[in-house]
This record gives sequence, C-alpha cells and structure tokens, in this order.
Amino acid sequence: MCGLSGEIRFDGGRPDIAAVERMTDRLAPRGPDGRGLWSQGPVALGHRRLKIIDLSDSGAQPMADPRGRIAGVFNGCVYNYRELRDELHALGHRFFSESDTEVVLKAYQQWGTDCVDHFYGMFAFVLVEQDTGRVVLARDRLGIKPLYLSATTERLRFASSLPALLAAGGVDTSLDPVALHQYLSWHATVAAPHTVLNGVRKLPPATVRVIEPDGTQHDHRYWQPAYTRRPEYAGLGADDWTDAVLDALRAAVRRRMVADVPVGVLLSGGLDSSLIVALLADEGQQDLATFSVGFESEGDEEGDEFAYSDLVARHFDTRHHQLMVPSDRVAGALDGAVRAMSEPMMSHDVVAFHLLSEQVAKEVKVVQSGQGADEVFAGYHWYPAMAGVPRPRAAEAYIDTYFDRSHADLARVLRPDLLPDRDTSAEFVRAHMAADGAETALDADLRLDTHVMMVDDPVKRVDNMTMDWGLEARVPFLDHELVELAAACPPELKLADGGKGVLKAAGRKVLPRQVVDRPKGYFPVPAIKHMAGPVLQRVREALNAPEARARGVFREEYVTELLTAPDAHRTRRGANALWQIALLEIWLQTHGIR
Repeated sequence: MCGLSGEIRFDGGRPDIAAVERMTDRLAPRGPDGRGLWSQGPVALGHRRLKIIDLSDSGAQPMADPRGRIAGVFNGCVYNYRELRDELHALGHRFFSESDTEVVLKAYQQWGTDCVDHFYGMFAFVLVEQDTGRVVLARDRLGIKPLYLSATTERLRFASSLPALLAAGGVDTSLDPVALHQYLSWHATVAAPHTVLNGVRKLPPATVRVIEPDGTQHDHRYWQPAYTRRPEYAGLGADDWTDAVLDALRAAVRRRMVADVPVGVLLSGGLDSSLIVALLADEGQQDLATFSVGFESEGDEEGDEFAYSDLVARHFDTRHHQLMVPSDRVAGALDGAVRAMSEPMMSHDVVAFHLLSEQVAKEVKVVQSGQGADEVFAGYHWYPAMAGVPRPRAAEAYIDTYFDRSHADLARVLRPDLLPDRDTSAEFVRAHMAADGAETALDADLRLDTHVMMVDDPVKRVDNMTMDWGLEARVPFLDHELVELAAACPPELKLADGGKGVLKAAGRKVLPRQVVDRPKGYFPVPAIKHMAGPVLQRVREALNAPEARARGVFREEYVTELLTAPDAHRTRRGANALWQIALLEIWLQTHGIR
C-alpha cells in the first residue's frame, strides 16, 4: 500500500519542499486516499496513502511519534503487526493508532535496525531520528516493495517509483551501460543497485541502510537463506515435505488476509493461484472475489485460460470476474502500462496485469497473487538441465541457458560507447554463483532467480501494474518462511513431476486433479508476442521517432534488420528481439528522457 518520498540534505541547507511535493503528487495512483508532508531540519518526507489497515486518520503518514522522537513513512504491510503491537505494549510502548505503520516506528524504538527481523511482510520504509538526524532506509527480504534513490554530494532523494524521482528534477538521465548490458542480456532484468539511468539507484532487497547527518552510510543485509540441506529436516520423506510445504503455504495465505478491507485473488487457473483460492476456502473464506484476464488469439496461440479459472471458481464457489481484452485494445493499453513502469519491463503480461488491475481495483483494494512459485519451487523448463551440472560449472550453465545474448552479440546491437569493455552481466552471475552456500548447481540457480531475477522482473511487474490503480498485491509464495523451507527442500523433490513436484503433491490434497495435472500455462498476450498490427505500428513509431534517432542507443542497421522482419528475430531465450529494444525506447520516450 502507499507511496513514499523524501529528501535528505547533507550541505546544511533545507530540503526542497516543492521537489518533495512533486514526487508525492506523482505517487498519487499508489495512494489515492490521502496525502501528507513532514519536514524538520535537513529532512523532508512525503506520503500518499492507500487505506488498508486502520482506515481512520490516525493511520495517516508521514507519522511522527512525539514520545520516541521518531518520524517515518512506510509502504507495504507488516502482516504480524497485531502480535508485535501486543508484544511492544507489554514492553511499555503506548499506541495512538491501530496501524502497522506505528508498529514499525515503535519496533525501531525498541530494537533499532534489528526491527526488520521481527517483521513478516512486504515493506519499504524511511525513519528519521529527530534528535540525531540519522535516517534509516529498509526494504523487505524479497524486494516486493521498491525504494528508488537519486543522490548528489549535496542531497539524497528517495521515492517508491523512479518516475517520482524524475518529477522532482535534477536527475542524471544518461543511460547506465552496465544496466543496459543486463537488460539486453538477462531477459530485461536489471539487478539492484542499478537502473537504466545513471542518476537513479535502488536499495537492494533485505537491506537496511543507515545514513548519518554528514552523508556517510552503512548497509546491512539482514537475510539470505543458505540453499543447503538443513539438519532439522534430515530424515524427512517426500510425504513429509509435501505436508510441510502445504502447512507453510497455508500460513502464508492466512497472514495475507490481514486487512480492514476485503481481499480478493488474481486467479489465472494455474496451480499457484488456484492453491491460494483452495486454501482460503479451507480457512472458511466466504464470498471470495476472484479475477481473470484473457486476450484474443493470434495465429495458433490461445490468449486465455478461462477454462481452468472457471473450473476453480465453480469448484470453490467464488464470486468470479472475467475480463476478455480484444487485440485492438492492447496497443492502446500499452502506453498506460509503460507509464506505470518504474523501469523497462519487456514481459508480455505487463499489459495484462495493468488492464486486469484497472478492473480489479473497482471491486477490491487488496488481492493475493500466485507470483513467485516457479522461481521458489523450480517450475520453469530450464531447471532440469541445471540439475545435472557440476557445482563449479553452475555460472556458465546458467549463462548458456538463461541469457538472451552473449557479450559478443551485443557488439552488433549497441552503439559502441554504450557497450562495456567487459561482460559485466556474466561477471555479476559468476559472483553470485560463487558465493558461499547453495550445495548444487540448481540450488545456486534458484538462489539467483529468487533473490535477484524475480525481484527485478515478475515481482516488480506486479507491484508497478497493480499499484498504478491503487491496488495492493500480496504474494504468499514469497513469504520468507516458505522461501526458507523451499530453499532447504531437496532439489529432486522440486524437479519431480515436470517441475514444482512438491507443490503439485500439495495441490492434489486440496485441488481438482485436472488443475494440478494440466499442461503448464503462461500469461500470453499474443498481439505483443507476434507483433500484431497496432502493436507493430506503435513499435515503428517509437523506433523512428526523432528522439530515438537522436539518442541512437541501437545500431541503425540492426534496427532496420528487425523492422524488416518483425516476428522473425528471436533472442537465444526465444524473446522477440524487436519488442525488447522497442520497449526500452518506448519507456524512455514515455518518461520524457532525451
């Protein structure tokens, strides 16, 4: 929920309140229910509120606690805030609201930066110690909630979205060659702290950053599962693991029902979202609202999975909503989705999520989503190949399997001065794969995908698209206790049954078998995948625009080659090469970057 912003000065000056107001106003879609500003000394905070917990004005932000001399802004939800509130009350703290935001402030007063270890949830927050001037920034373990930063020697600005920082002005919008290399190599993933702009960075997941009044700072990474077989699980058989996973998922789904407003489900009809519906039904949830989206077919490719989502909705008697999007709406919807992107995202389903979120937000303010299960439980088709790779070769196998292009390939794609002289993307992967822990190559792959790729691709996609309509999406498969359990689970149990074996076994206990045993589905948008008429026209307009030609990111002969045969050129991963470069250019133009 919500959007936060602010500025810290290091030069003895006062923060630019007008700039903070512009950032706050740009975040209005994330928080349509309230607006607030706070300033003291060198720090100013801004906030847009989406009312989910404590619907009264007592939960408004920025929130200041006069007794603790702490002020702060918070985005997200601490699912165990009620339990923590009781614990803190017993320790002598007094509360003036029923909000989880106040629990965050009091938890910091009690435990300092260790407060994050007590939180179950998704969050980004900024806290100010009013007496010392120290500022603390933090982000949740899986990076579900974003925090973007723009720094100079004189000041630091922060916001829940990159476009909000642009609204403040003074951002270096030149392209970051390392980020551009990752975007084109790693299926549009750009890992923290980079973004495609040199002047914007992002706080990494599971990180607390303490900033002193003089601008010096210290980062602490507070969580990282080992991806090894843990002693406490020794002796567990396949059935035991199935029960453990089902129990952990049940707890994760239950936690994410905490709200003072109704909570729905984004129901694709696949295993992951169907499991959420089944477990909510087991919890006795009545009149559950579920939502599905589909697109017109293009060629031989189906654009919806309504047969399965309808089956699940009927089986559990949900109040189901179905949205069918005609192909001629996709091109028009594309620009709205791009405006909502904090960073370029090339996945076809970004438009689907944006269109679906628009409709869902008319019915509910909170939904649960099945995002993340494939990364956590090894559901993608490339994982079996990693299982037989010797651990020392994990990085090279990953690069060969997952990367769209080699460093050499990029030499014919990018303008020479934007191509790093080293393969920076491969270096990043090798460093992560070489880190301690992760017993097998597959363990190392899943660690990288869960804690880096997923954060800056599917998770970011869901947050950006839903929050653009004031809709909060909660992701139970990214419950940190469930992720820890999955990380310890033997790889062969995750790979069984064509992938996600242990999760499918859990599904068979609560779902119709035809939902569990169906072929794996995706979230297709055929009009984009196959460059259908209106989408191709939009792509041509973007790549031929004067600003694109002036920018000259891509070699002209390469762009001409792609435009000559729009659906013929695929990356090594099978992505449409034209769509990948066009989406970057559309994003830059949409956000006024020249």
